Amino acid sequence: RLINESERPIVYFGGGVRSAAGCQPLRDLLTKADIPATYTLMAAGVLSYGEEHNLGLLGMHGCYTANKAIDEADLVIAVGTRFSDRVALNPDAFAKRAKIIQIDIDPSELGKNVDIDLSLTGDASYVLQAILPHVKEAKHADWMDQIHAWQAMDYKPVDSDTELKPHQIINEICEQAGPEAVYVTDVGQHQMWAAQYLHHTKSRGFLTSGGLGTMGFGYGAAIGAQMALGRDARVVMLTGDGSFHMNLNEGCTAVSYDLPIITVIFNNQVLGMVRQWQTTFYEKRYSDTDPHRKTDFVKLAEAFGAKGYRATTPAEFKVAFTDAMKQQGPSWIDCRIGKDEKVLPMIPGGGTIEDIIME
Repeated sequence: RLINESERPIVYFGGGVRSAAGCQPLRDLLTKADIPATYTLMAAGVLSYGEEHNLGLLGMHGCYTANKAIDEADLVIAVGTRFSDRVALNPDAFAKRAKIIQIDIDPSELGKNVDIDLSLTGDASYVLQAILPHVKEAKHADWMDQIHAWQAMDYKPVDSDTELKPHQIINEICEQAGPEAVYVTDVGQHQMWAAQYLHHTKSRGFLTSGGLGTMGFGYGAAIGAQMALGRDARVVMLTGDGSFHMNLNEGCTAVSYDLPIITVIFNNQVLGMVRQWQTTFYEKRYSDTDPHRKTDFVKLAEAFGAKGYRATTPAEFKVAFTDAMKQQGPSWIDCRIGKDEKVLPMIPGGGTIEDIIME
């Protein structure tokens, strides 16, 4: 009844959907009831980039449209997600105009962080399959028109021919590695850029440590993915110079097993995410975010027995990635980006859509 009577519904889903028995019932619900959807970091890839009902990432670094739609919705269907502090940044103000239905396999998560109106315990796939016969086919033309109007206001990064921009690096990776590649991240700015700009097309094609925030996670995960899928699979690891320093010794493992993992290092020579916070919220009072490292990743890759590249422009990166795609063993690409590149948009902790930073 709540779904059938709603005029401005939205589905907000998390990693529980990716872990559920299947994602198809979610798509069936979106299509049958014409409901837009937004997702958390851990659910990236469940809906393909550009799918009609896909609004994109939600939360602190989610897009304006997704956050605005949650704020204006009259019904939120939360599936396999926990309303973390990176999504419900201000729990008292989250979806304040909406009734909230929460579906989760873990009853301890129900109503834990945000007050809800209806809870359903169970595997997301099975619960959605049980709901579907009772959901009426619908069209929400006015609601979708409003969402399309908001999408025109979304943050759009500016291209450059002379400087490496994170979104251009990721676009080139997607263009060459394709939809069947497995994309792995460490933790930091590059992780958020990956979630924003990677054109995922499969639910388990994006590996990230999520809320645990484990710098150094990426290389081990990439090695695991490559070993599991075989040498013919394409695995691309996106990392920052800060995260990569945590576990780059695994380069010798990748070389020993001759694994063709491509590592793309977003090298701004600072701890970018913390520095972004210090810039934005602490009046540029920088503390311990510039380690003054002089690591030469190209020479280090060669010392391990991997192939090393350095890129400072989009053209150089394209050439480097093209060659890396041909290698039979691991390769590292040192991408020099500006230390003041920021992950945008951004909603400050404790804030709402009214506090979003777009520039």
